[in-house]
Amino acid sequence: MNIFRLAGDMTHLLSIIVLLLKIHTIKSCAGISLKTQELYALVFVTRYLDIFTSYISFYNTIMKLIFLGSAFSIVWYMRFHKVVKQTYDKHQDTFRHYYLALGCLALALVINHKFTVREVLWTFSIYLEAVAILPQLVLLQRTKNVDNLTGNYVFLLGAYRGLYLLNWIVRYFTEKHYRQWITWISGIVQTALYADFFYYYVISWKKQSETSTSSLIIHSSKI
Repeated sequence: MNIFRLAGDMTHLLSIIVLLLKIHTIKSCAGISLKTQELYALVFVTRYLDIFTSYISFYNTIMKLIFLGSAFSIVWYMRFHKVVKQTYDKHQDTFRHYYLALGCLALALVINHKFTVREVLWTFSIYLEAVAILPQLVLLQRTKNVDNLTGNYVFLLGAYRGLYLLNWIVRYFTEKHYRQWITWISGIVQTALYADFFYYYVISWKKQSETSTSSLIIHSSKI
C-alpha cells in the first residue's frame, strides 16, 4: 500500500458517494448510463469471487463489500425505484454494452496469466473495467448537458485511474519482479478514454467560473 493506491481507492469511493448522493437525495439518475453501471457491477462480481474464500486484510474485505453493495444499489435504483427509474433516459442510453462484455470475455480466454476459471474471470474484469465507462461517455456526448454531480462523478473516476497509474509506477521502482502487463495496459487504455472528457470538463469549469465572476462584478457595480 502506498499513498497513490490509498488516494486512488478513496477517490474511487468518493465517485460512488457522489453518484449515490445524486440518485438518493435528488431522486434522479438523469445523465447516468445504466449500461455503464451494469458493467461495473459485472466487473466487481467477477473480480471479487475470492471475498469469502481468501482473506487479505480488513481494509481489502471492507472495500470489496462496499464496491459490490454500491454497484448493485445503483443498478437497483435505476431499474426498480419508482421515482428514480422515471428519470432514466433509455432512449439516449442505447450503447450495446453486451458487445463490450463478450469482447472482453473472448480476450480474457486468449490472453491471461493462467487458464483457470478464477484467473480468466479476474482478467475479464480488468479488461471490462477498462471500457465500462464508454456507454457513459457516449451518453454525455449525446445529451450535451452535464450537471455538476454527474460531471464530478466521471471526473473522480478518471482521477482514480490516474492515481492508480502513479501507484503502479511507484511499485515498479520499489518492488522486485513487479510486472502486471495486463493490468497496466488495461489501465492506460481506461485512463486514455477519459482524456477527451477531462478536456471539456476543464473548459466547462473555466466557463462556469468566469460566468460566476462576471455576475459577481456586475452585482457589485449595481450596489
